[in-house]
Amino acid sequence: MRTYIGSHQALNAIEFEELALGFDELPLGIDRDLFRGPLTPESPEERAARLDVAREVIADLAAQGEGGDEAAAWDALYADALTRTVPFLRAARSAGRSAGTEAAA
Repeated sequence: MRTYIGSHQALNAIEFEELALGFDELPLGIDRDLFRGPLTPESPEERAARLDVAREVIADLAAQGEGGDEAAAWDALYADALTRTVPFLRAARSAGRSAGTEAAA
């Protein structure tokens, strides 16, 4: 099966994401898992530490943006938006609706 976004063929998942989201590559230095959380469960302590670091990074990027760095300002907005998202697979698992990926025990 072939996948197209507009008139461009996506050859792999990375290309699909790039074409679907409208940018050529992921923002340099932005680790989406830092802001949205990992797909696997994390302890409350790990979550608190991850969110503390994410807040610091967003604050640094926002400060750079206020200083005139337009790319940093956009990265701050992107990172901040990621903090309000939940990866679909993690949301489905926490709601008890696994997509059939877990074998019966």
